[in-house]
Amino acid sequence: MPSLSTLQDNFNDGVIAPDWGNAYGGVTETGGKAHVPCTTSYAGYQTSYTWTLAGASMYVAVTNVPAASTATEAYASVFVNAPGIGDSGDPLYGTRIGFVINTVTGLLKFSSESGYFDAGATTVTYSAVTHKFLRLRETGGNVYWDTSPDGTTWTNRRTLATPAWVTASVNQCAVDMSAHRDAGTADEAAYDLFNTLSNGAVFTASAALSADSSLGATGLLSAHAAAALTCDGNLDAAAALSAHAAATLAADSALTAVFADASSLPEEVAGLAAGDWDLEIEQGATFAQSFDCTVDDPAFTWTGFTARAQIRSEASATGDLLLDLTDYLTIEGGTIHLDIPATVTADLTRNGRWDLELVQGAGVVRLLQGKAIISPEVTR
Repeated sequence: MPSLSTLQDNFNDGVIAPDWGNAYGGVTETGGKAHVPCTTSYAGYQTSYTWTLAGASMYVAVTNVPAASTATEAYASVFVNAPGIGDSGDPLYGTRIGFVINTVTGLLKFSSESGYFDAGATTVTYSAVTHKFLRLRETGGNVYWDTSPDGTTWTNRRTLATPAWVTASVNQCAVDMSAHRDAGTADEAAYDLFNTLSNGAVFTASAALSADSSLGATGLLSAHAAAALTCDGNLDAAAALSAHAAATLAADSALTAVFADASSLPEEVAGLAAGDWDLEIEQGATFAQSFDCTVDDPAFTWTGFTARAQIRSEASATGDLLLDLTDYLTIEGGTIHLDIPATVTADLTRNGRWDLELVQGAGVVRLLQGKAIISPEVTR
């Protein structure tokens, strides 16, 4: 599994996704939330132990915390667990890093634990408004605990040199969003918007997509996928998107085309929704891919538009910029070319998220979005 930066869930489909395959204790997903019972037993939304915290960033909204009731301990917590956390004979027993909201004391704790204890943990008085979003990130040799009221403006609460187990446990960590009490009336903790702020209504249309390789593939692969569009009003036209690349495309994104003069664009462009498309980049190798972005209106061209794209550690303006792709993009008619030199890909070491946009004045059309997956180079 990849970096935790690539794990996303807004819990809107009413199904516990396979990414949370280690969920336990009777957790449910309803009403657009992940619900974790808070009882004298233990419960948690937990992933498998196949994820990486090193070089990653993850955040989640805590939308409900347990009541104190008559408990001496009642909490909601968000942790990244080390691979040996549950084995009392393992050096990493009880090793984890994350947040604990203690509703008995009213404190939010920022903790890096060994043996389920951190003598250096720091705390602040918990506010359900100020601390609605919790973010944990590892970058530049440090781990950062951040909080935010809205998932956009962040305040750093604690910084610590990265524990050795974080960088040693590639594809071995798990996220655990849990709740527990030692007494009192059973209730729950609830979580939402894991690594995404997209939580709007969903409208469904169809998109005709085609794909082939820009690296000399002899055949043309064609595929059809459904496009889920998110917008604030009624959607009157189906979105159309063609792309030439190396695999099947699936469209599922927010509606992002906003123009000062929408009448200058055909409906299939103004209402275009981005296709889901993962970049699979081989570190130290030349990367070349082309995207056919023609639309159904033969009179329309992309003349006057410029292309821009970035890879960031997460799908957020606050994510670490891993590579600005804009200088490696060119537009020829209805085709966009992405050509990254080997000397540039050699410096890519982290997975992340990317998207591709075409811009003209105040108008922006997001064409593609998805993961950026780096395959490490062996030969040097």
